[in-house]
Amino acid sequence: MTYRTTVGWSLITSGLVTLLLAYLPGESWMWGIGLLVLGIVVFVVRR
Repeated sequence: MTYRTTVGWSLITSGLVTLLLAYLPGESWMWGIGLLVLGIVVFVVRR
């Protein structure tokens, strides 16, 4: 059950981020790296 919820949220989040990156100014790879770092920080803090 938890696995399914995690996969669902992951897919929803990645879809939203993809849409967001299309509209954000600047280089998309910079936003990608920033969001990746933010995700890692959130993951480490929640553990």
